[in-house]
Amino acid sequence: MASNQLTIVICSLLLLPLVFPSTAAYNETAPTKPIEKKVDVVVEGMVYCQSCKYSGSWSLTGAKPIPSAKVSVICKNSNKQVTFYKAFETDAYGYFYANLDGFKMSNNVLDHPLHGCHAKLVSSPLTNCSLLSNVNYGLYGAPLRFKNKVLRGTHYEAVIYAAGPMAFRPAQCTSESHV
Repeated sequence: MASNQLTIVICSLLLLPLVFPSTAAYNETAPTKPIEKKVDVVVEGMVYCQSCKYSGSWSLTGAKPIPSAKVSVICKNSNKQVTFYKAFETDAYGYFYANLDGFKMSNNVLDHPLHGCHAKLVSSPLTNCSLLSNVNYGLYGAPLRFKNKVLRGTHYEAVIYAAGPMAFRPAQCTSESHV
C-alpha cells in the first residue's frame, strides 16, 4: 500500500505543471524594463560672410561660409521665460548642428521648438567680416522650420529643425564705381 501512495505522489508531482501551467513557466529573473528611446531636439543651419555687393539686403549671392562662427539657440516658454540657452560653433564649412541637450517642454504645443526657439548670431572669428546682419532675422532670432528631417536608430531619434542661413557682413566695403 505504501508503494501505491508513492506512485500517486510521484504522478501528481509530474502532472502539476499541466494542471498549473503558470508554475511551469515561472522564470526567476526579474522582469525586464523596456528600453526607452532617447529623443534629441537639434537645430541646424549655416553662417556666411555676406558679399559687399549685397550688403543691406537678404541676398547671399557670393557669400562665403564662416568656420568657427558662434550662434546661439534660445528657447522661451509660453510665459516668455528663457528655458534654454546655449552657444554653438560652426564647423569648417560654416555649418552648425546644435543638439539642445537638456531642452524640455512643459507644454507640448506652446513650448514647442517651432514656437519657442530661435537662432541668433553671436560672433564671427573674421575681423574683416564681423558685423551682424539681419539676414533671415539673425539679429533678432531666426525662426525654426521643420523640414521632415529625423535621424532614427534602434534606441535613438533626433528631430532636426532648420534655421535659415544667417550672415555677418564686412565692416568696410569699397564702393564700386560705375563708368
